[in-house]
Amino acid sequence: MTSVKSQQAILDKMGIAALNTMQEQAHEAIKSTPEVVLLSPTGTGKTLAFLLPITEMLKEDFSGVQALIMVPSRELATQIEQVMRDMGTGFKTNAVYGGRPMSQDKIDLKHPPTILIGTPGRIADHLRRGTFSTQGIHTLVLDEFDKSLEVGFETEMKEIIQGLPKLKKKILTSATKKIDIPPFVRLKNPQYLNFLKEKISRLKLKTVEYTEKEGLVTLLTLLRHLNGKPGVVFCNFRETVETVSDYLTKHRFPHGCFYGGMEQQERERALVKFRNGTHRVLLATDLAARGIDVPEIQFVVHYELPSKPDEFIHRNGRTARMMSDGAAYIMKWSYKPLPEFMKEFRSKLIPVSELSKTKSDATLWKTLYITGGRRDKISKGDIAGLFIKQGKLTPDQLGMIEVKQDFSFVAVQEECVKTLLPLVNNVKLKTKKVRVSVVE
Repeated sequence: MTSVKSQQAILDKMGIAALNTMQEQAHEAIKSTPEVVLLSPTGTGKTLAFLLPITEMLKEDFSGVQALIMVPSRELATQIEQVMRDMGTGFKTNAVYGGRPMSQDKIDLKHPPTILIGTPGRIADHLRRGTFSTQGIHTLVLDEFDKSLEVGFETEMKEIIQGLPKLKKKILTSATKKIDIPPFVRLKNPQYLNFLKEKISRLKLKTVEYTEKEGLVTLLTLLRHLNGKPGVVFCNFRETVETVSDYLTKHRFPHGCFYGGMEQQERERALVKFRNGTHRVLLATDLAARGIDVPEIQFVVHYELPSKPDEFIHRNGRTARMMSDGAAYIMKWSYKPLPEFMKEFRSKLIPVSELSKTKSDATLWKTLYITGGRRDKISKGDIAGLFIKQGKLTPDQLGMIEVKQDFSFVAVQEECVKTLLPLVNNVKLKTKKVRVSVVE
């Protein structure tokens, strides 16, 4: 194992000048207190707030899982795993979750990670199988505990907590104060850090009214008005996402979809395309309101309003993050009143007539798939070198590169793809001959 980096070295590597107030207080509390409940708005940096002190408490000479991080979704699991990778601490970290091949889990857990991240169902499954030892686990994190402690996860969470005999530290985090912490978590005297009211929000709430049959027309007008900015359109149901998607496709408006019924590979590719700008708009259910790894989102649209205020807060938390500006558009049918909980949120009414139908001037990108990744010792630099030298691209024609374990994704300006592919497909990259294709 490489030598564990200092906090400053980690921050420097991540391009962070300094911790914010919440992160500093959380760091101190987690280091000095057995039980911490951290409440802080979405986008304030809670992941780093608990990962930094945890890495300082890990033993370099111990082989086995020392910290278990429980999350409600596979997207949040992979996001935390990526943050740990970006920190470059030298500690092995793996994420396990439903929808991922169990055979892949077994390969990763054969040499146990120091930090294990997972969803309740998959972690409980591994505990029953005895895939890894719990004897060295001294720290448990329940991230987004308002979701991971819901009734649907109760059986697994009880089983997991009861199966950790050597716990010395419990850390619970959330962006809302939605539920009481159930007794089976066995908190005795936790220290609460509540930053929910301290965020000076730069979110602008706007309401767009439409008549009964003009919802889709108004949405398309609004998206064109936003002129290629990255944003998420929230719907309550998968069926609504599909209906909206069909309409936008018919009108040749590029977008991605993200909801629970999709295969894991489809969901991952939708997020990749959204991150790299191939799609500037993502149609999604509330699955995308928490823990997905996406870039700065400049707006969210509530095509359908959620039934509960905390989900409204989580959706809005995808934009105006870390002191950036952002807007949330509430689409309202003219003759239907807003839900009762909306009375506490003040928004500005925007007449549809004020939404100019502008054509986006954003650069058009395509996502390419490469059949090689970290396991083949391929780096971002290797891919950039191939595409620029052999593919004859200029640096500005090459976008975001994401290297996964067994494959990679690259964003390339759309106009270059046709001439690029014959130059980079079926060529050797490092020691492997790779295939390059367009992700449709």
